[in-house]
Amino acid sequence: MVQASPQRNPLFLQIPKDVALTVTSEQFAALAAANHDLRLERTATGTLIMNPPTGSETGRRNLSLSTQLGNWYEANESLGEAFDSSTGFELPNGANRSPDASWVRRERWDALTPEQKKTFAPLCPDFVVELRSETDHLTDLRAKMQEYMDNGAQLGWLIDPKHKQVEIYRIGQAVEVLKNPSTLSGEMILPGFILTLQRIFG
Repeated sequence: MVQASPQRNPLFLQIPKDVALTVTSEQFAALAAANHDLRLERTATGTLIMNPPTGSETGRRNLSLSTQLGNWYEANESLGEAFDSSTGFELPNGANRSPDASWVRRERWDALTPEQKKTFAPLCPDFVVELRSETDHLTDLRAKMQEYMDNGAQLGWLIDPKHKQVEIYRIGQAVEVLKNPSTLSGEMILPGFILTLQRIFG
């Protein structure tokens, strides 16, 4: 008679805040593939970052952001490709980052191989958005935005619903801070794109 082996309960790794895990890009890809429900990132030095699920308010705001960008993208598909917050990119400095919304020019996207498009595309998006949640620290988000710009982004928005403030990052320019704007323009990078902030700030 075959005796069934006892079932084991799953084990979950708890990582103290003062402990940093370092992984290679290959290990990161394997971890991300095995943990689809986690939003993982990796710094240029290999430190693994595990972002918790967002709260309901942040999820609602992110949906408005993604929907508006998606609507513009559908009407301007020939210009490039748009991505949501679940998309990871491997930046030129080696970091793996996942903006809350992003867009890549058509010629840059089409220059990638089919294999590169299936994994973490090895480029920095031309346009990136970070939407601050209740648990995000502005210092960390600002460093992340600067990393995007240093790695090739042309335009970036750091949106802070709590303070109804937007920081606009442009290549080669000082950061512009807007207090309670009603809309944002995609400027020359995303021609004709206007983001309405009513639902995001509301």
